[in-house]
Amino acid sequence: MTVLELDSLDLAALLCSRVCHDVISPVGAIVNGLEVLEDEKDPEMRTFALDLIRRSAETASARLQFCRLAFGAAGSAGASIDTGEAEKVVRGLFADQKTQLEWNAPRALAPKNQVKLILNLCLIAAGAIPRGGVIIVRTDTAAADGSLRISVTAKGANAKLAGHTPGLLAGAPENHSVDAHAIQPFYTGLVARASNMSLHVTTEADSVTIEALPALALATVETSAVA
Repeated sequence: MTVLELDSLDLAALLCSRVCHDVISPVGAIVNGLEVLEDEKDPEMRTFALDLIRRSAETASARLQFCRLAFGAAGSAGASIDTGEAEKVVRGLFADQKTQLEWNAPRALAPKNQVKLILNLCLIAAGAIPRGGVIIVRTDTAAADGSLRISVTAKGANAKLAGHTPGLLAGAPENHSVDAHAIQPFYTGLVARASNMSLHVTTEADSVTIEALPALALATVETSAVA
């Protein structure tokens, strides 16, 4: 399998487009609310506008905090990130949605790319259950070599990954190109490979699980499955 090598400038531009897409809606709602405040004298409408501004500002802030950790530098090279902070930004992202979060990951300092991987897997999991449901995050460091194993499961009605997602995670999109709509799962695969981890997708009835395992461990699992 040939892994697509994306130009660094293209990667930066596509990620910026993704972040802008995530925040433009709540920011636009804030602008609309301010326009209502300028034109309306009716107390009820002004109260509605203030509530719209408040909720939209909270949504924009939550999305930016999440993107900062999931896509940003978040410290110098080789830095560690508190997984408790990761849990906080994921809960903030899903606060006003129909998606519930079950976080079964012990709080610890972990390499930043592994934390970024958890966050990006949560985004992909949320996309698998557009009608809402539960996202379950688990981490395990009990392996003999002390390596981290990550599991993110999406449970909900008709849970399903988009058909192009597995190829993007593997770095081999079907048409050998990536646009702003596809950059997030492609980036997730980049982060996994930078962490020397491989991704394994399991789909069951109303459930999708993505596991991130040390590359050698996954190779062993796949070999055993074939046997």
